[in-house]
Amino acid sequence: MDTDHRTYTYPQDILRGRIILITGASDGIGRALALHAAAHGAQIILHGRNVAKLEKVYDEIEALDGAPRPSIAVMDLASANSDAYRSLADELESEFGRLDGLVLNASIIGDRFSIEQYDAAKWQQVMHVNVTSAFALSQVCLPLLKRSKDASVIFTSSSVGRVGRAFWGAYAVSKFATEGLSQVLADEHRQSNLRVNCINPGATRTNMRLEAFPGEDRDALKRPEDILPTYLYLLGPDSRDMTGQSLDAQ
Repeated sequence: MDTDHRTYTYPQDILRGRIILITGASDGIGRALALHAAAHGAQIILHGRNVAKLEKVYDEIEALDGAPRPSIAVMDLASANSDAYRSLADELESEFGRLDGLVLNASIIGDRFSIEQYDAAKWQQVMHVNVTSAFALSQVCLPLLKRSKDASVIFTSSSVGRVGRAFWGAYAVSKFATEGLSQVLADEHRQSNLRVNCINPGATRTNMRLEAFPGEDRDALKRPEDILPTYLYLLGPDSRDMTGQSLDAQ
């Protein structure tokens, strides 16, 4: 099927019956995707570290006509250990029994310094949140994803994770690593019902973008709601044969 994922159109019930975990769902792209996917029938598990923000998104989904009631999974990726990941997976198994989608959206940007100036502790933090946590969460969720007839994992990439750029430091390196992790996981499951891909959201009107470019004209940027067709394409059935790819949402 030859589909332009950036202008992909889909039926209202495209995600009906699908159970999808979204990390970083309290704000930005994660929040927008959670609301949009729920409106199209998905049972959403909202991950984040800020309970108040997650509860606000929960209430917004509850107010949607016909949307399944979401769940909340509170976990700080910066401090979570292996027991925390296993506990989350056990809770998901007990409540849902499977996962049909895992969107690894949560990231931090870290410092915008040269490699020469970069603080080693900050480097470790960025790599841990952006790469190690994605590895750990996808690993513990694999048994649940394998129980789905049509499972999709989406990693979050960046243009600086494809071509290195000065002063992007640990963030750029973490996104190179994310691309590699996605490709390895995709290749390991190429003969299964699990597909694994990356999305580069591009310049989007989020708080992370504001942190990186404080002087930028935000009104000139796409809103998170504007870039969601690529996400719905990869989470829905029309991308069933696509794996190991890295797509641009813009």
